[in-house]
Amino acid sequence: MNDRSSIAQTKASLSSVGFKHIVPQFADLIHTAEEKKLTYRGFLDLLIEQELSVRNEKHRKRNLSGAHFPPGPRPIDEFDTRELDGGITPTQIYELKDLNWIDAHVNILLLGPPGIGKTMLAVGLGLEAINGGYSVCFERMTALMEIMDMAQRSRAASFRLKRIRKADVVIIDEIGFTPIKKEQANNFFNLVSDLYEKTSVIFTTNKEIGQWAEVMGDPVLTTALLDRILHHSKCFSLRGESYRIKHPEEERLKH
Repeated sequence: MNDRSSIAQTKASLSSVGFKHIVPQFADLIHTAEEKKLTYRGFLDLLIEQELSVRNEKHRKRNLSGAHFPPGPRPIDEFDTRELDGGITPTQIYELKDLNWIDAHVNILLLGPPGIGKTMLAVGLGLEAINGGYSVCFERMTALMEIMDMAQRSRAASFRLKRIRKADVVIIDEIGFTPIKKEQANNFFNLVSDLYEKTSVIFTTNKEIGQWAEVMGDPVLTTALLDRILHHSKCFSLRGESYRIKHPEEERLKH
């Protein structure tokens, strides 16, 4: 058997045992092993390392696509706390980047007026989670209400809701931007209850905690809802002027 046919047979064997991602670069890996004079064990370690690397990158890209982030998501390192008048510090952001809160199923609540970066911070944490190997789903509150309304009648909405329920991190953006109906409030409560202590949820809102009953339209339900959200949570009340108002020239460049 010549080298070419031998390599082809090895590639087929690698594919059959699940090492399909390294097959296209197998010849290059052999060349690397020969150059570095790797032992059999060293070559095996190289194959495993490369296979896992490619798998993890494909997994990351799938999670990024499935997150449904708004256009142009920016990494958390670009979030500048100097633009705020307070509410969160660089040290606190650094601590959030370790992602321990995800494994502990801790929720994060970001409060503050419009335009100060709540969504950017939430998405930045979502990107950090995806890079750490976690699955993330992002939905604005209005879109989430539509998904739950349609879940019984639409296959796409049902699929999205199932994905949300299975995600490691769920980001619910702009709670309180518009009022919701009683049935929607009940559906939202049921979703939060299902995610409770199973999933980390990042909530962004321009409403103070005491104003949530107005949004939900039911003080009793709101109390139960907040009990589940705040039981294991980190709360940050961001303060400052709207970034869009402070930097109108950047907003004009976007359009």
